[in-house]
Amino acid sequence: MHPTRGRPKAPLAVSPEDRQALERWTRRRTTAQGLALRSRIVLRCASGVTNTQVAEELHVTNATVGKWRSRFISRGVAGLLDEPRSGAPRKISDDRVEAVVVKTLESTPRDATHWSTRSMAVTSGLSHTSVQRIWRAFGLQPHRSEHFKLSTDPQLIEKVRDIVGLYLNPPDRALVLCVDEKTQIQALDRSQPLLPMGPGQAERQTHDYRRHGTTSLFAALDVATGKMIGQVHRRHRAVEFRNFLDRIDHEVPDEFDLHLVLDNLSTHKTPSIQRWLLQRPRFHLHFTPTYSSWINEVERWFAELTRKQLRRSVHRSTRALEDAIRLYLATHNADPHPFIWVKTADDILANIERFCPRISGTRH
Repeated sequence: MHPTRGRPKAPLAVSPEDRQALERWTRRRTTAQGLALRSRIVLRCASGVTNTQVAEELHVTNATVGKWRSRFISRGVAGLLDEPRSGAPRKISDDRVEAVVVKTLESTPRDATHWSTRSMAVTSGLSHTSVQRIWRAFGLQPHRSEHFKLSTDPQLIEKVRDIVGLYLNPPDRALVLCVDEKTQIQALDRSQPLLPMGPGQAERQTHDYRRHGTTSLFAALDVATGKMIGQVHRRHRAVEFRNFLDRIDHEVPDEFDLHLVLDNLSTHKTPSIQRWLLQRPRFHLHFTPTYSSWINEVERWFAELTRKQLRRSVHRSTRALEDAIRLYLATHNADPHPFIWVKTADDILANIERFCPRISGTRH
């Protein structure tokens, strides 16, 4: 007979009423994440799983599992709630707080697409500052809306695994280059001179501008070093893309294979490009899934270029704009820093799987 490891644990039994409350806390979107985690811990412990297994499954420590197991055994579901803190007693009950959170998440006002603190205050009978505090506590921001686009690529899984594999485990004696074009970069000149920044005064510029032409930047980001290969062209065709491939072929020593991550733009797949690639077998193309520019690291570099150089710049000619872009490229390459990719393909696909059921109107 093997000796029992560790101290014997007090039995944990969950009544049907307590189980119903615990399961409700784990499912409802309005539940604080800490309370939802504690409920999952108790439910897993009640199923007969050891503390160590529960800790591994829920990514917490054994001490955390032991703490909430003991609290539930001694005080029931009330032991999972946060204990009162010092200070003046709270005047707004839990039911009123929950009502505000539920209404914020599950309804909209009659005259707007989202709640404001003052419209919610009128509806709930609370002050707008109380509503603001409740929203801040639960991380609710009804005034904000962000964009997303799910890929419809039938090869999404294969392409994600392929590209992320290049980032996390690049091939030996090869360079991984993220390639893309930033097109239609406008040379803009404000209609009046800038008003410079001063103490207590932000820089100001006119909202209207004069256009002086456009250019396109062809760029390749070395994933390992962060260095950029860049080239500006006035037009954006397969001819310019082939010229850029020639530039890459010239700058990278012949002993290295080249793995290019790029999107599905038609200029990347023309017969002339395919013939060019057949003559240079060291080039390997890896296409991103449709609607998935986020997986191409050069897009992150483009965002930095826009924020640091293009958004507030003034250029009185296309040539001045191109000179500014070339200067930015040279400055970046003088002290490059790579972006660090941390998520595995499994992490990304698991996030997409969790995200899909939350979309409004999802049927499957």
